[in-house]
Amino acid sequence: MILRELILAIAGLIDLAFSIYVFILVARALISWVNPDPYNPIVRFLHSATDPVLYRIQKMIPLNYGGIDFSPLVLLLALSFVQRIVVVMLRSLAYSF
Repeated sequence: MILRELILAIAGLIDLAFSIYVFILVARALISWVNPDPYNPIVRFLHSATDPVLYRIQKMIPLNYGGIDFSPLVLLLALSFVQRIVVVMLRSLAYSF
């Protein structure tokens, strides 16, 4: 019973972490449409939180067509896919006890 609740709590935390990162990624994509101040701490945080992952995607699959970068969209789809798999697997593991 305690192990089940522990695994469900971990699944909830992982789900929350994925959701927060998705919001960070969406905010990063939205600020890219304007000319943000690069010295703003929020802008610097958004770039430092998303640039390493986006850089790897851009390096593997160049998705820049007509000046529009589609790597955030690819990352959003991948995050959604992984989030569902991990959370569903942890919840099913918890209910198997």
